[in-house]
Amino acid sequence: MKIRTLMTGLVALSSLWLIGCGKPQEASTSSTGDAPRGNVQAASEPLTIGIVFDRGGRGDKSFNDSAWTGLERAKKDLGVQDKAVESKEVKDYELNLTALAEQKCDLVIAVGVGMSDAVTKVAKEFPDVKFAIVDSTVELPNVRSLLFKEEEGSFLAGYLAGLMTKSKKLGFIGGKELDLIKKFEAGFIAGAKTVDPTITVDVKYTGSWDNTDIAKAIATSLYNGGADIIYHAAGRAGLGLFAAAKEQGKFAIGVDSDQDYLEQGVILTSMIKRVDEAVYQTVKDLQEGKWDATAKTYDLAAGGVGLSPMTYTKDKIGADNIKKIDAQIERIKNRELTVPANASALENYLKSLAAIPPPSPGSQ
Repeated sequence: MKIRTLMTGLVALSSLWLIGCGKPQEASTSSTGDAPRGNVQAASEPLTIGIVFDRGGRGDKSFNDSAWTGLERAKKDLGVQDKAVESKEVKDYELNLTALAEQKCDLVIAVGVGMSDAVTKVAKEFPDVKFAIVDSTVELPNVRSLLFKEEEGSFLAGYLAGLMTKSKKLGFIGGKELDLIKKFEAGFIAGAKTVDPTITVDVKYTGSWDNTDIAKAIATSLYNGGADIIYHAAGRAGLGLFAAAKEQGKFAIGVDSDQDYLEQGVILTSMIKRVDEAVYQTVKDLQEGKWDATAKTYDLAAGGVGLSPMTYTKDKIGADNIKKIDAQIERIKNRELTVPANASALENYLKSLAAIPPPSPGSQ
């Protein structure tokens, strides 16, 4: 048994390597029970932060890269050390989390909803190690959950697409069919149909976070079917969408990070999700003795989600449309508009739109 345990540890450790590692308002917080709080770290003992990336990994120009940006910022500003590991397969999650916990990291960050089960298991096995997970709720006294209102940012992306479409046909490409990605889908459809209920949105899923070829093939099919703008929530696979949009001369919408620069003038905007800020704030809280096992939600009002500055497309979008988007932002921030986050809520929202009488001729 001792030999097997030793060999397991050696295998886990062999997969690890050391990597050189406008602020939003503080996110809302809900407690998940009596949680241990961190202590202020002595200057001579820098924190060691472990991070496990989801499939797609660093270089996805999206979700994982955003988490890495937050940790790099923490290294620069707070002087922490880091240990990072990639996950090639789902089976790697538990092994990678365990290896970092065994190395006595002060905090282990799991990047992605797919690691929920692995975090739950490993956090129970290492109750003295603190964990954080992005996009999932794990109710344990040593785990902080980092959540986002993706539907709110996606609503704005859909609203902009609704203003800009000429064909009244849009597309949505998701990665895996999870409740999390359904939030992006529901928000996008709601936003587009708020502009014009007759707009259609064709929804497809790649089943993968990293297969760019599948995403490109799906996008090409959607464009050939009449869609002139497609939004993705598919991680690295979304890079395939951008390639198709460039070839077809159509618009795409990025996600998670500001992806506009990847195909300047082709990517209409990006729905930015501040995973970087959530990671940074979690590390900062730990260093300052403010860490606790809570569920923190980053919404539009807190600056946790929103649209990119549209640096390369503002001239195409126009000042009037920007003003219309700003008006929707205020509606959401002021809670005048609750954005649907699932299929059932979307159905009810669309029914409420249908009940609104059309404007009289000549009115705006």
